[in-house]
Amino acid sequence: MTVMFVSIAILTGFQQQIRDKVVGFGAHILITQYDENSSLEPRPVSIHQPFYPGIEKTPGIRHIQVFATKAGIIKSQGQIQGAILKGIGKDYDWSFFKNRIVYGKILQLPDTGKSNDVLISKVLASMMNLKTGDDLRMYFINGDHTMGRKFHICGIYETGMDDFDKVYIICDIRHIQKLSNWKADEVGGFEVLINNFKDLDHLGKLVYQQAGYSMNARTIRQMYPQIFDWLDLQDVNVVIILVLMIIVTGITMISTLLILILERTNTIGILKALGMKNTGIRRVFLYNAVYIVGLGLLWGNLIGLALCLIQQKFGIVTLPQESYYVSVVPINLDLWNIILLNLGTLAACMAMLIVPSYIITRVSPVKAIRFS
Repeated sequence: MTVMFVSIAILTGFQQQIRDKVVGFGAHILITQYDENSSLEPRPVSIHQPFYPGIEKTPGIRHIQVFATKAGIIKSQGQIQGAILKGIGKDYDWSFFKNRIVYGKILQLPDTGKSNDVLISKVLASMMNLKTGDDLRMYFINGDHTMGRKFHICGIYETGMDDFDKVYIICDIRHIQKLSNWKADEVGGFEVLINNFKDLDHLGKLVYQQAGYSMNARTIRQMYPQIFDWLDLQDVNVVIILVLMIIVTGITMISTLLILILERTNTIGILKALGMKNTGIRRVFLYNAVYIVGLGLLWGNLIGLALCLIQQKFGIVTLPQESYYVSVVPINLDLWNIILLNLGTLAACMAMLIVPSYIITRVSPVKAIRFS
C-alpha cells in the first residue's frame, strides 16, 4: 500500500509540475490569426475582439491576455544566440513567473511609453555571461533591414524546462509592435488560462467556436503533443506498479485466509454440526480478512503519507533537472486519488478472496471434529 500510495503521489506531482511549466510559457489555449505557416512571428490581429476580455465570464475560464513574439539574435561579449522575444501587456498573469524569479524582479510595465526591462532565464544568462542590471542587445531582421535594440535585464528566472528557458525573453509588447510596424491596437494573439486542466478539451472547443471564423484556437496539448504524450506514457509505469502490488497483496491475503481456515478447521466443523450454513461461516472468515486488509491499508496510508509529506517539505530525494525538468521529486496529494486507491485495493483483495473461501464448503463436520 505504501508503494502504491507513493507511486501515485509522485506520478501526479510530476505530471502537474511539467504541465504547469509548459502552460506557464504560453497558456492553456492560444488564439491567433489563421496562418498556414508555423512561424514564430504570428500575423497581427486587432485587440478589439468580441471575446476579449468578455470570454473570462465563461465558466471554467480564468483569464485572457494579449501577447506577441518575434525571433531575434542576442549578441554579448562576442557570443551570439538565437532567442524569441515574447511581448506581454499589462493584463499579463504573473502567477507562474512570480515564484520562479531567482535574481532581480518581475517586469513592471508603465501606463504610457514602453519599458526597456526584460526577463531572461538563468540558462540563457549563464550561456551569454549576463546578470541582472546588464544591458542586452538583440538584433532583428525586418524585410531587408536589420534592426538592433538595447534592453535592460531586470530579472532572471528559472523553470527547469531548458528547451523553453534557452529561447524565451519576456519584454513589453510595445517593443514587438514597434519592431514589426504594427499599430498600437494590434497584437500577435490571445492566451487563455483555465481553472482545471481536465476541462481543456471541452473549453478548447468552446473557445474555438467563440473565436470566430477568422481566428484559430489551439490547446497546449495540440501545440506540444510530444510532451503530453510523454506524460501520458508515465501512467503505464504506475499501472504496472499498481497491478503488481495488488497481485502481491492478493496472494498474501489468500495465504492468510487459507492459514486461518486450517487453524480453525475444528471450529468450522463444530459450527456446521450446530447447523450453521456454509455462507455464514464464509462470511465470518471474509469479515476477518477485511479487518486484516483494513489494518494494512491504514498503516500503508500512514507510512506513505509520512514519506510524501517529508519529501514535500524537505525535498530529500533530488533529480537531475536537465533530464527530468524538476530538481526534486514532486509530490501531489490528491484526496480523491487516495480514496479511489484504497477502495480499489480493498475491492480487488476481497474479490480475490471469494474463491479461496469456498474451501470451507469442502470441510466435513465429522472429520473436522474427529481429527481436531
